[in-house]
Amino acid sequence: MDKKSIIFIIVLTAAFFVINNVLFPTREVHRSSQPPEPAPQKMVQSTPAAQEGELYVIENSYQQLVISSLGGSIAEINLPLQTKENPHSVVKEIGIDRTLKKDYPKSDIFPLRPYQTAEGSALPGKVGGYYPLLRRGIPAEYFGLAVLTDDPGAGKTLYRLKRLEKNLIELEGETDNRRVTKIFSFPEDPHAAPYCFDVVVRVDGDARGLMLTTGVPEVEMVSGSSAPILKYRITRGQKPSIEKVDLPKTSTTVASIQPDWICNSNGFFGVILDPRGDIASGFTVSTVPGAVAPTRLSTIDAQYDLYPPEKYPGYDMRLPFRPTSQATHVRVFAGPFDTAILKKVDQTYTDPQTGYNPDYVACQSFHGWFAFISEPFAKFLFFLMQIFHFVTRSWGVSIILLTLALRLMMYPLNAWSIRSTIKMQKIAPKISALQEKYKKDPKKMQMEMMQFYRENKINPLGGCFPLLIQMPFLIGMFDLLKSSFELRGVSFIPGWITNLTAPDVVFSWNVPIWFFGTSLHLLPILLGATMYWQQKISSNAPKDTKFLTDQQKQQKMMGNIMVVVFTVLFYHFPSGLNIYWLSSILLGILQQWWMTKSKPS
Repeated sequence: MDKKSIIFIIVLTAAFFVINNVLFPTREVHRSSQPPEPAPQKMVQSTPAAQEGELYVIENSYQQLVISSLGGSIAEINLPLQTKENPHSVVKEIGIDRTLKKDYPKSDIFPLRPYQTAEGSALPGKVGGYYPLLRRGIPAEYFGLAVLTDDPGAGKTLYRLKRLEKNLIELEGETDNRRVTKIFSFPEDPHAAPYCFDVVVRVDGDARGLMLTTGVPEVEMVSGSSAPILKYRITRGQKPSIEKVDLPKTSTTVASIQPDWICNSNGFFGVILDPRGDIASGFTVSTVPGAVAPTRLSTIDAQYDLYPPEKYPGYDMRLPFRPTSQATHVRVFAGPFDTAILKKVDQTYTDPQTGYNPDYVACQSFHGWFAFISEPFAKFLFFLMQIFHFVTRSWGVSIILLTLALRLMMYPLNAWSIRSTIKMQKIAPKISALQEKYKKDPKKMQMEMMQFYRENKINPLGGCFPLLIQMPFLIGMFDLLKSSFELRGVSFIPGWITNLTAPDVVFSWNVPIWFFGTSLHLLPILLGATMYWQQKISSNAPKDTKFLTDQQKQQKMMGNIMVVVFTVLFYHFPSGLNIYWLSSILLGILQQWWMTKSKPS
C-alpha cells in the first residue's frame, strides 16, 4: 500500500466519523466510587410549576403513567426495566441507570413525588427500576398529552379527579369558555399492544385553537451523542409516506397536510400520537431549551459540567384539534423502538377488512449523515446477525460470526490481496534497489517501478482494495449499532462489555480527563495494537531499518499514523463496532498466516 493510498483511506475514514460528530462525544458514565453530590442548582428536579397539583398513577407491565392534576396531562411516562419479576419489558438497564441509582438516588425516584392510585394515596416513589421516557422537570405546558392554546396559561389549569381505576383515569378541567374532559386508559390486553394507551378528549364549549402535545422525551445517548428524530406519516393517493422533520431552531409549522400520526423520538425510544378520527390539518414543532427542560444526565457530575443542560434541548410536537363537540380519540405508543414490539403492535391494530395498518415500525430511523448509503448494508448485516442470534442467543457472538461470514464471502478478494502482498514482500529488495538507483530522478524511478510491476504481474494497490470494500460494511455496522434498539443494554462479557451500543469499560474514576472522560476503554487499544501487528507482518519493507528507502520510511510513518487515527476514532465508539473490526483484523491475520504457510503461488 503506497503513501497516497494510505492518506486517502485515513482521510476517508476520518471525514466520515468526524462528520458524524463522534470524535470527542459525551460518554456513558460509570463510577467506581461515589462522587460528591452536585450543587443544588445543577440537580434535575421538578420546577415549581411541576410541584403543584396532585399526581395519579396507573401502571401495567410496560408503562407507568404519572398524570398531574396540573393541566390534566402526563408529567411522567416511566418504562419498567427488564427484571426477573418483569420479563415482559424489553428495556434493559444501562450504565447511566446504575450510576443514577447508586450515586444520585434523589433524581432516580419514580415517580418524583408522592402519588395516588386506585388502591391508595400519598404513596412514595421507589428508587430506580424505570427508564423515564417523559420526565424532564419541565413546565406543565410541555407535559405529555396536554391540551393547550396559544395562551401558555392554559397548561396551568387545575383538573379535578372524576374516576380512578387500576387501568383508567378520568379528569375534568374548566376555563372561562370551555370544559375539557380527559380519559387515559390501557388496552384490555396490554401484551397484545405493549407500550400503548388511549386518550379520549372531549371539549364542551369553544374548541378553537386547541392542540395536543407529545411531551418532551428524555435525552438518549446513541453512540456517544444525542440523536432526536421527528417524523410523521402521511397518505397520498392511498400510498403511505414517512417524512422527517428538520429540527427547528425555535419553532416551525408543517401546514396543509393531515398526518396519519406524528412521532417524537430520542433515537431508541419515542412517542407516537395516532388520531383515530378527523383532526385539523398540520402540526407544530417547538424547541425546548435544555435549561428549561434539563435532562436527567445533567445531574451526573454536575460540578464538572459533564452533561451541560444547554447542550441537550428537547422538542415538542403538537397536533391541532378540529373545532367540534365530538370527543377526540388518540392512540399513543410510548416506548422502545424494538422491531418485534412495533410489529406486534402493528399486527394487533391492523384491520384486514379495511386494509388499515398503523405502520408504527416505520418510525425507526437509521442515523448518520451517510445513512442513505449505509442503510442497505446495515439492514443486511442485521439480517445475518438475527440468524446467528437465533442459534447462539448471544448478540456479541453473533457479531463475531457475522464478521466470519463476511470474511468467507470476501475470501477470494482477500486471498488475491494477500498474494499480492506476499509477492511485494518477495520483490521488496529489487524495488529498494530501483528506488536507490533512481532516487535523484523521481519520474524515472516511477516509470521503472511501474514497468517492473507489470513484468511481475503485481498490482501495488492490491493491499488497499479489501479495506476499501470493507468500509461500507464498517459504516453500516456503525449505523446499525446507533439504530437497533435490540442491541441497547446487551451485555457480552459481564463486568467489562455490558452494552454493545456503548464503549466497554475496564475501570472508571470520578474526575474527567480530557479525551478519556471518566473511564478506560480497552477494546480500541487492543484494536490499535492488532492493527500495528497486522501492519508489521504485511509490510514489504526490509526488516533492518538501515536499508529502508525514504519512501519506505514515509510509508511506515503513515501506517503508524493510521494505527493511531483508528485507535483515537474508535476509542469512544460502541463496543460492538470494536468487536466487529477487531475480529475482522484478526481473521485477516489468520488468513495471511495460513496462505503464507501454504506458500501460495
